[in-house]
This record gives sequence, structure tokens and C-alpha cells, in this order.
Amino acid sequence: MGLYGEPKDVTERIKALAERIRIARKRRGWTIAETAAKAGVNRNTLNALELGKPGVAISSYVSVLWVLGLDSTLDAVADPDKDIHGKTLEASHRPERARKRQSVKDEYDF
Repeated sequence: MGLYGEPKDVTERIKALAERIRIARKRRGWTIAETAAKAGVNRNTLNALELGKPGVAISSYVSVLWVLGLDSTLDAVADPDKDIHGKTLEASHRPERARKRQSVKDEYDF
């Protein structure tokens, strides 16, 4: 368990995302101070984000990803079309039809 009681897998994913953000910033040759200013976040917040500390607001992550030009990578996050488990649950809760549809006969059908 992590510091806030989250599962180890969650902690590892946060740290992996933090590392990818740090690498993207460094590839651009930007300092923490420059990146923080561009993203409109505090330097300490960006430092905590890059260290993968839990508790950093998601808005900070989105702002930093936007500044890095990587915000479009968020489009796949929690995409309802890719939620196979959720779709299966939803389908299993749909009520079944009480009666079958009757085909409408065309009055001009001979």
C-alpha cells in the first residue's frame, strides 16, 4: 500500500507517469521553474508531480501535459468505448423486452 492507502500498482503507475513527464520536460531543455511558470503551477507542485507524489491535483498533470504538447495523449484515458467491463455490466442490467415485436403487415401486400 502507498502512503495514502492506494494499491502498489496505482503508486507505480503514478511514478511511471511522473517519470515520463520529467523526461519530456528535460528533452525540451526546460527547467522546473520554466515549465511550472508556463503551466501556471507552483515549482513545488511540479517537483512533487515529477517525483510521483500522490496528492498532486489532476489539473496540474493536465496543465503540464498541455504545456509539453502531450495533452492529446489523455484522449484514451477512461474512454467509455474501450470500457469492455463497463459495457458488459451495462448490457447485463438492461431489461429484456416483455414481448417480441410484431411485424407490421403492409396493407397493400398481396
